[in-house]
Amino acid sequence: MSDNKPELPNHLSINPRSPHFVEECFEYDIGIRFKGKERTDIEEYNISEGWVKISSPTTKDRFGRPLLIKLKGEVEAFYK
Repeated sequence: MSDNKPELPNHLSINPRSPHFVEECFEYDIGIRFKGKERTDIEEYNISEGWVKISSPTTKDRFGRPLLIKLKGEVEAFYK
């Protein structure tokens, strides 16, 4: 593993089927700070639009996957 980490994109998703999934970024630990607090339950984020998506703990979509809830606020992504 080299020390040259790829730049974190403005919009990133952990879902491999998403067009915003960037596999190279996940070779390193990524931290997300939302509204000033570090969160570990973020599924997707967009820094410029100021939102994150988290999994609903109970509600599922028609395919049995957790529904994503969009929360708005200040988003900061960084490598740990």
